[in-house]
Amino acid sequence: MIEARFLEALHTFIVRAKSATYVGDGGLAQSCRPGSHDLKFSDGIWSYLDSYFGGRDFIGEEVVFADGKAIWGMNYYGSILLPDVITPEQTGNIIKISLSLLYQEKRFLGGFRHTAGEYTYLDKNSGDLTHFNGQETIVRGKQVGYQLVYHGGLIKDD
Repeated sequence: MIEARFLEALHTFIVRAKSATYVGDGGLAQSCRPGSHDLKFSDGIWSYLDSYFGGRDFIGEEVVFADGKAIWGMNYYGSILLPDVITPEQTGNIIKISLSLLYQEKRFLGGFRHTAGEYTYLDKNSGDLTHFNGQETIVRGKQVGYQLVYHGGLIKDD
């Protein structure tokens, strides 16, 4: 059984790592796989790696390590569904603004909504840090221009 204090520390670290890397335009690292874009963040026993492929349409994986052992992960796939509704640049800007606001609430799960001009960023998910799945979308009017699906949770050897 994992202690509640450990899960709280893990959650806090994940929010900090996500804030410091993609959303914070930091943590760029050498590619660990041919063609991947890698973002890293470390603090004490904790380290985080976000490794993804693509740009307009992309796939990736985030992993958190404690003392060098993988303990948590998330996979994701995102794509522009309607390029006449939203560009990749607009998508990236809206995601960064929306996620930075979410992370300011000291969380990364639990659903979120943010309106930026004519666009609305929506995140819906179920579960908790230990086991979750969800979807983020950006809509203009009733048209879903961008969608990302994700899932993840704790990684256990036994």
